[in-house]
Amino acid sequence: MSNPNQHKAEYKTLILFPLFALAMAFSYKLFIFPNQFAPSGVGGIATMAQYLLEKHFNIHSGAAYLNLLLNIPILIVAWKLVNREFVIKTFTFTLSFSVFLVVLDQFDFGKFIYHTDTGTSTILAPVAAAAVNGAFYGFCLRCHGSSGGTDVVSFCIRHYHPEYNVAWLSFAINAVIACASYFVYGYQFEPVICCIIYSFVLSMMGNKVLQGSKSALKFEIITQHPQELSDDLIKHLNRGVTMLPAEGGYTHEQKSLVICIINKHQVADIQSIISKYPGSFAYITSVSETLGNFVKIK
Repeated sequence: MSNPNQHKAEYKTLILFPLFALAMAFSYKLFIFPNQFAPSGVGGIATMAQYLLEKHFNIHSGAAYLNLLLNIPILIVAWKLVNREFVIKTFTFTLSFSVFLVVLDQFDFGKFIYHTDTGTSTILAPVAAAAVNGAFYGFCLRCHGSSGGTDVVSFCIRHYHPEYNVAWLSFAINAVIACASYFVYGYQFEPVICCIIYSFVLSMMGNKVLQGSKSALKFEIITQHPQELSDDLIKHLNRGVTMLPAEGGYTHEQKSLVICIINKHQVADIQSIISKYPGSFAYITSVSETLGNFVKIK
C-alpha cells in the first residue's frame, strides 16, 4: 500500500527543485555571465559555449539550451545506472534551470549585475555566485537529487568503479573545465582562477548545507558512577543519556559507558560535571547532524 506521507514529501521536493533552479538562474544572470568565467560542471561548458557563440552570432540563452542538451543523455544513462528518483529530481532541476535562463534573458538586469568595466571586482563574482549556488546545490543533495552535470557523471562512473571517490571525480572534471577556460577567454589566467575559486566555495557551501545546522558533540564517559553522573547530566544540561555496561580490557573491571549528546556551548558545563566523579574518563566526537528526538528534557 502506498504511503500518503511519502507521496506528499515527493511532491514537496518536486516543487522545491524549480525554486532552487530559479535562484541559481538568477545567480548565473547576475554574477557569472557578465564576468566571463566558467563555473564548474556542465554549466561551465554551456557558459563557455554561449560566450563563443555570442562573439560570432546574435544568439541569446545559448547556455540554457546547451545545458539541457548536455544533461539529457547523461540522465538517460543515469536512469539505468543510478537511482531513478535521483534522476527524476535532477531532470526537474535541469529543465527548470534552462527554462528560467531563457525567461530571465527577456529582462534587463543591468542595474543589478555585479560587474565593473575595469574588472577590479571580477574576482568576487565567483565567490558570490558559488555562495548562492552552493547553498541550493546542498539543498538539492539533501533532497536526494542534484543540479545535474558533473555529479551525475561521477555517479555513473562509480557504478563501474565503486572504489572511486565521487568528490575526486567531480574535481577532475572541473579541473579540465578550468583549464579549457584559459583558451576560451582569450588566453587569460583570471578565468581559470575564477573557476577554481568558484568550484572550491561551491563545494564548501554545499557540504555545509548537506551536513545541516544541527551539529553537536557526543560525550562517551567511562565511569563507576553511572547513575549519579546521569542524574547530574539530566538535571543540569537538560539532555538525555544512554547507559551501557562496559568492561576494562586490561583489568576486566566492570564499569559503565554513559553517552550524552550536547550542544557545543555546553562543553564547559559537562566538563565540570565529569570532574566531580574521580576515575571517570571521557572522550568527545563531533556530530555533524542530529536526527530524531534531540530536544531539551522538560
